[in-house]
Amino acid sequence: MPGRPAYRTSPQAIVGMPPGVPYIVGNEAAERFSYYGMKAILVVFMTTLLVGRDGSPAPMNAGEAKFWYHAFSAAVYFFPIAGAIVADFVLGKYPTIMLLSLVYCAGHAALALDESRTGLAIGLGLIAVGSGGIKPCVSAHVGDQFGPSNESLLSRVFSWFYFAINLGAFVSSLLTPWLLDRFGPGWAFGVPGLFMAAATVIFWLGRHSFVHVPPSGLGALKDACGPEARAALGRLTLVYCFVAVFWALFDQTGSSWVLQAAKLDRTFAGIEWLPSQVQAVNPLLVLAFIPLFSYVVWPAIERVAPFPPLARIALGLFLAAASFAIIAAAEWRIEAGARPTIGWQLAAYAVLTAAEIMVSVTCLEFSYTQAPLALKSIVMGLYLLSVSAGNLLAAAVNWLTTGVDGQPLVTGTTYYLLFAGAMLAAAICFVPVAAFLPTRRYIRSEE
Repeated sequence: MPGRPAYRTSPQAIVGMPPGVPYIVGNEAAERFSYYGMKAILVVFMTTLLVGRDGSPAPMNAGEAKFWYHAFSAAVYFFPIAGAIVADFVLGKYPTIMLLSLVYCAGHAALALDESRTGLAIGLGLIAVGSGGIKPCVSAHVGDQFGPSNESLLSRVFSWFYFAINLGAFVSSLLTPWLLDRFGPGWAFGVPGLFMAAATVIFWLGRHSFVHVPPSGLGALKDACGPEARAALGRLTLVYCFVAVFWALFDQTGSSWVLQAAKLDRTFAGIEWLPSQVQAVNPLLVLAFIPLFSYVVWPAIERVAPFPPLARIALGLFLAAASFAIIAAAEWRIEAGARPTIGWQLAAYAVLTAAEIMVSVTCLEFSYTQAPLALKSIVMGLYLLSVSAGNLLAAAVNWLTTGVDGQPLVTGTTYYLLFAGAMLAAAICFVPVAAFLPTRRYIRSEE
């Protein structure tokens, strides 16, 4: 009909899953393959295969590589705020995701074609803008597909959204280290780039199935920051300050844990795993834990007593501290002249992954439902900023504890115990916050 918008702008009154969800989940699986595949080999590439402008070997030392790794991770989780502002107030979520996906693809191409520091800096910069910018938009876009009739499915859809993330991460964490070992950086960085291109196409194919919430315009920014919105943002920011410490620990699975894995006996199931392949344990466990927690653990606990989102997050923070205590114990055995088995890290991954389900998956749903309607992407960006802050914390610790000769001053068991102690202190302080912080849900109305 004349004047009818090309796309739906509000959810339909249906009780099942919205029709656009499969396209979003498929896009997320392919995009996460590209990101985690690239990230899985980043430290190994920087410390062994990086070249100078003349093509001669110019690898980084361990301290410098960890600094680059966490600085990049911090940048990835800083740009969500910019992407969220563009999506909520200027372009809308769908156009923002499509535009930044092309920037993302260009970043992968730079890494694949140039193995020097120049290619590394350009590639990581473009990926940080593209990947970071789309993150809050995609997760908020998932929530936008739901209305009051099917909002009860939000918890489940965010769990399966996270399942797709880790399916892509699991496959890529095994494949890209093998590609790097067999065929070199060009193929190892190029294949993730092809998956990012596929993710962009999948998302484009779903355009007519999506609810496209229009941008509210920059003029609405002032109205969106009224007293109620400020109160909601204040409550969420308080939670994210504690969650940031969790991310300072969690993202070290791609840096310090990889470096420790190189010193372990990595033979498991009759195979000697590459140090960077051990990371695949985390997404594999997530794939197993999501249905376990969604259909068994949480319902069993709820039958005994209420277990609200903030309580789940608090328990996750304690488990994160325990995982680093296990890693510290393994490092202590290494320093005593032994060569521990990879079983130590497998145990730590199991504990950390349970913490991730409690903290990260819960935060996705909690952030969306607690965000005022005009600030859905902004709040998702604010949550992701906690990941940036956590990586900045890890990068700062590594920078501050590096001597003038470039070698780390805090190493081994002391290094891991430092982070375990910080996480334990944060978890203890979060308990009263979880007990007394008020909450309020905001869900879009239907057509």
